[in-house]
Amino acid sequence: MSLKLALLLALLSASAGIGFGYLLRLIIALGKKGSMELDIKQMELKAREEAQVIIDEAEEQSKEVLERAEVSIHEREERIQKAEDRLIKKEEFLDKRQTDIDKEVEAIKERIDEIETLRDDADKLLSARTKELSRISKLSLDEARNELVKTLEEENEEDLRVRMQKLETQGEEKLASRAQEILATAIQRLATTVSGEIMATSVPLPTDEIKGKIIGKEGRNIKAFERATGVEVIVDDTPGSITLSSFDPVRRAVAKLALDNLIQDGRIQPAKIEEFVDKARVEVNKIIKERGEAAAFEAGVYNLDPKILAILGRLHFRTSYGQNVLEHSIEMAHLSGMIAEELGANVAVAKTGSLLHDIGKALDHEVQGTHVEIGRKILQKFGVSEDIIKAMQAHHGEYPYETVESIIVQTADAISGGRPGARRDTVENYLKRLLDLEHIAGSFEGVEKAYALQAGREIRVFVIPEKISDLEAKKLAREIAVRIERELKYPGEIKVNVIREARAIEFAR
Repeated sequence: MSLKLALLLALLSASAGIGFGYLLRLIIALGKKGSMELDIKQMELKAREEAQVIIDEAEEQSKEVLERAEVSIHEREERIQKAEDRLIKKEEFLDKRQTDIDKEVEAIKERIDEIETLRDDADKLLSARTKELSRISKLSLDEARNELVKTLEEENEEDLRVRMQKLETQGEEKLASRAQEILATAIQRLATTVSGEIMATSVPLPTDEIKGKIIGKEGRNIKAFERATGVEVIVDDTPGSITLSSFDPVRRAVAKLALDNLIQDGRIQPAKIEEFVDKARVEVNKIIKERGEAAAFEAGVYNLDPKILAILGRLHFRTSYGQNVLEHSIEMAHLSGMIAEELGANVAVAKTGSLLHDIGKALDHEVQGTHVEIGRKILQKFGVSEDIIKAMQAHHGEYPYETVESIIVQTADAISGGRPGARRDTVENYLKRLLDLEHIAGSFEGVEKAYALQAGREIRVFVIPEKISDLEAKKLAREIAVRIERELKYPGEIKVNVIREARAIEFAR
């Protein structure tokens, strides 16, 4: 019983405690809620105060902005007003100026009308006076003028004729004297020696025993050498040398270089001969290039295309009437430079035109046309100045003298070629006949090479064995001989030697 009572009391006590706890929590919650509402109200009040402060500040700033804007607008209005005042004044000034100009124009027009009236009156008076004078003298104005001129000429004819003759004589004497002075000075300053070209070259030998090697068994080495080079090898009793003969200086140069190298090598045989001849041609081409560059440097002509210099160097192995063409061109360049300097002409154009005036001769045996026309094409191809082309093209009169420099080039050509012993006409004709011989022989089909030898008394023709048979070779020799008889004039007789050599080549691998 007592246990139940104790449990009941405990339950009651717990219930009372729980109820008291809820009541206490409620009281505390109500207290906190009142405190939060108070805080919110305080924050709201504070926010309103701050907003009012911000509004007051904004109102103050807006007032300041409005005041500044009003001041700026006022200043702008003042400037606009002043600009309007200036424009109005300018318009008034322009209106006044236009009025003055209009008055001046009217005054000028009135003055022009007065002048025209006075001019018409003067013309009428002059015409009337002229008519009156014509009526009195019974001559028109033109007739009177002609009569006056005629009278003056008749009265002073003798004096005028004597005076004109005297001036003409004095002018010719002064010009002739000046021309002689210029030419004499140029010739004296370039007093170079003149040496003629020869048709043979001597090759020194270390011993006479080497002659046997050069000849070879049954003369096969000489035959192979002559075939490869196109020169005639003369082996005689002259000790310590043999002679290479050809009218073509390039062939002689190649042959001499090849033979010198063969002698040094010691292995003289057909295969080696062809090898050394090919090497000699390459070396001679190098020499040609060097000669062209050296000639331009010596003449004082610069900035030429390297290909032009290579063509120019070939003139070292070309002769004209026995005179070396490259030496002749260099001499002309010096003469032209001196004459152009004396006359006040373009020295560079005159010197370049003289140096290149005969460049066409380097290719005239390969290209159709005169050497002047070939030279023009060469210079035009490589972009040489038109002034230089005009200077070089007139030296034989094929083109007109368009510039002073063209006359100077022609004069220098005449001076250089006219020196005593500079040229030999017979040599030039002889070389032309040899070239014609080779051209005739080379024009036939199947001909590989053709060389004129023995001073033109023999033409040696090498044919292609695949195209020409032995029987056809004999027929070809006759045809060449007949054509030579028909087209050329020559003393004595010419031997036509057609050579057909067949080779069989195979390689063992």
